[in-house]
Formats: sequence, structure tokens, C-alpha cells
Amino acid sequence: MSRIPEPSQTPEGPAYEGRLLDRPEEEVVDQGAGFDIRTLISRRGVISLVGVGVGAATLAACAPASSGSTTSTSTPSGSSDTSTGTTTPTPSETAEATEDIVLPDAEIPDETAGPYPGDGSNGPDVLEESGIVRSDIRTSLDGGATADGVPLSFSLTITDMANGDVPFEGVAVYAWHCDAQGRYSMYSEGVEDVTYLRGVQVADADGAVAFTSIFPACYSGRWPHIHFEVYPSVDDITDSANAIATSQMAMPEAALADVYALSAYDGSSSNLAQVSLASDNVFGDDSGASQLPVLSGDVDSGYIASLVVRVDTTTTPTAGAAPDGGGEGGPGGEPPAGP
Repeated sequence: MSRIPEPSQTPEGPAYEGRLLDRPEEEVVDQGAGFDIRTLISRRGVISLVGVGVGAATLAACAPASSGSTTSTSTPSGSSDTSTGTTTPTPSETAEATEDIVLPDAEIPDETAGPYPGDGSNGPDVLEESGIVRSDIRTSLDGGATADGVPLSFSLTITDMANGDVPFEGVAVYAWHCDAQGRYSMYSEGVEDVTYLRGVQVADADGAVAFTSIFPACYSGRWPHIHFEVYPSVDDITDSANAIATSQMAMPEAALADVYALSAYDGSSSNLAQVSLASDNVFGDDSGASQLPVLSGDVDSGYIASLVVRVDTTTTPTAGAAPDGGGEGGPGGEPPAGP
């Protein structure tokens, strides 16, 4: 693992990659969310700071103040998370951070929520359950089951296109995905009474939310992905019709061979060989151009993924419904039983 980067000395003070440190007395990885976003969030770039693990550097990469981000490899509690106490950026810092983000060319594409959203639109509704607002989604809400797999910490930075792409502070993001066996909690055989790999976070002053999870499997017919819905506020999550954006994050191909070589992901490699980003029924329009996150890490220390999500509230959401007669899981929307 690389060592912590050292700042350079300039006439104006300590700097990293030409950016003055917001907190000169602290290390580069402890500069706060605004500095991290200016350094890290670039969809087509490379994460500049080291930290391919899921420990302290993960906090620097994901950084939202309201996420309660405890992205380490310790045993998850499954309980709701609270603020880490990260200093809220000033308005000038927030504006500067937004200007330095390399934004996708357009609004995040509207995509289906699929047959297994768990948001009440197709059967069970986890969004009415106590404890669903949490950053660590590896366990069931009751703590009775834990999803095993390669650690993944992923963050979404939501911007408000209608107001000049400022950080969309206060929106609630519901994220969910399948486990290492390709099963969706609440739907798939054997995990119908399980609620892991589902959770909600509220965007901080930088528009960021972060989740601690595992790398999803590749099941038959779909490129590996993570679903998410964006709601105006946490008070709106009890009705899926309130979502202002519904989309999916595609998992970058560079990591898939290593992850799916592990026995925990048995079957994912053969499923992946039958699909591509270009042929996938969700990402195929543009091969997921605006839905691929910046990714760093490895199978031993875990992965960190960061995606900028532009949301335009002046457009009418067109996604969210389960596909008719098929889609993920095969004909009839049957939940995948496994890879």
C-alpha cells in the first residue's frame, strides 16, 4: 500500500497538487470533504490520494458529514449511523468544490428500479423500517444476517442541475444491490426475510452520501450494478413516487476478473462472459458512460467507488417501474436465485 502523500511548501502555505490545504496543520487525508471532492471526484480521472483500503483513507475518499461513515473492515453493527462531526464547508468552499468536479455531460440517465426495489412499488417496503437510514448496509436491519464478499465503499455526489450544479444538500439517497451469490434480499429464495444491502443516506453540504457494502455479483443477463433512488428529503422516502431520480451505477470492468475469481462469487465469471456494457439492457445505450464510477483498491483491502450524479428537477422522472415481462432476473421478473 502506498504511503500518505506529503504536501509541498508554497509561498502561500502547504499545498497538495497545487491546492492549498484547508487545514494546514493536518495531513493531506484529513483536509475535509470539500478538499477531498476537489481532489478525488472525477469520473474519468484517477483518485489522487492513496487509500485503496477501507480504513482511514476511505473516510477521506467518501467524507460526507451526515453519513456516519464508518467504512472500516470492523464488524458492522447494522444500526443507524450518526454524523462524524466533519466541519461543514463555508459557501465559498462549497462553490469551489463544485466548480472543480468534472461533471458528466448530462443528467444521470433514468433507469428502471427493477423488479426488486424494496421501496413498496413492487411488494415489500424496507423504507418504512426502523434503522433504514444507515451507511453500513452489510447487515440486515435486525442484525440477523450479514452479506459476505469483497468490501466496497461507494459514494455518490449529487448535484442540482436546476441551480447551477450546486451540491444537492439534504436529498435522501436509497441504494440497494444483490449479494455475492446474485440474490436480492426481501425477494430471492433463501433471503426473503433478510434486509441486507439496502440503506438510505442524506446528502451533506457537499451533496455527498457514502455507503459501506460489498462488491455485487454478476447474475445472468445483467452487467453488475448498484441501484439508487434520489428523494427530495428523508421524509419523502416512504412513497416511491416521490423519487426525483432513479438510476444505476455500473461496476467498472477493471476489478471484475479479480473479484469474480473468488469462490464467494462462484458463477459470476461465467455470467459476465455472456454480457457487456454495450449489450446490457440498461447500460447499452452509451455503455454506461455517465454511470461508471472512479474506482480504486483491490480484493485484499477492498474497493472505493465514487460517482457524480447530476439530477435535474425540471424534468419529469421516467423510471422506477419494474420492467414488463422480464428485465433483471429473467422472464416474469423472477428474482435471481444465484449466479
